[in-house]
Amino acid sequence: MPAPNLDAAKLPRHVAIIMDGNGRWAQKRLLNRVKGHEKGVETVRNIVRTCRELNIGVLTLYAFSTENWQRPKAEIKALMVLLKSFLRKELPELQDQQIRLGVIGQPQRLPQDVQKTLQGAMAATEGNDKMLLNLALSYGGRTEITEMVQEIAGKVSRGTLKPGEIDPAVVADHLYTRGLPDPDLLIRTSGEMRLSNFLLWQLAYAEIFVTETLWPDFTPDEFNAILVQYQQRDRRFGKVKA
Repeated sequence: MPAPNLDAAKLPRHVAIIMDGNGRWAQKRLLNRVKGHEKGVETVRNIVRTCRELNIGVLTLYAFSTENWQRPKAEIKALMVLLKSFLRKELPELQDQQIRLGVIGQPQRLPQDVQKTLQGAMAATEGNDKMLLNLALSYGGRTEITEMVQEIAGKVSRGTLKPGEIDPAVVADHLYTRGLPDPDLLIRTSGEMRLSNFLLWQLAYAEIFVTETLWPDFTPDEFNAILVQYQQRDRRFGKVKA
């Protein structure tokens, strides 16, 4: 349930989360790392529901990075199976709650069966307009920026865009998140103090919260507590109060 002392008018429009700590959660319990990922899926479900209850417009979850392809093949395979299962099981609730599913990154690198399931879920929820659940899959911030530069350079070379016309708005319109507000709030679980190549352009003015809690143990109550702290932050965007 949302915290009673939250101001609905001051909630973030866009929350981004680096979901870290699944493997360590499992290892602390002498379990296979995959068990941590399975438990982490339950947390995803709970946080998505909480965001929907709060009418938060966009939730972006760092689900699988470009660097994660370097993990053991067995773990990657298990993660892909979990992703397919999540998409299938959650689709009825996404529909019921009018949540649209989106993806940022390089989904074309995912296995064909996962791509098919993902595309089906996105198509089925395309008309939902109460919230966007954005999954960052095979995502890397540097890759995103590189592709943006290539796309803009191509337009310049073809003469459809002048160098002097390139401004922050043009850059933003060539990123994976085009059309979305930048995240107001970034949460990272597990206590690591780094961005891990996540939304490097978009997080320029996000409020950042790092919690020692491992992702499988992250609860809606802690999420609400972070939102309360977020609302107490003084967001000046480089300006000075009059």
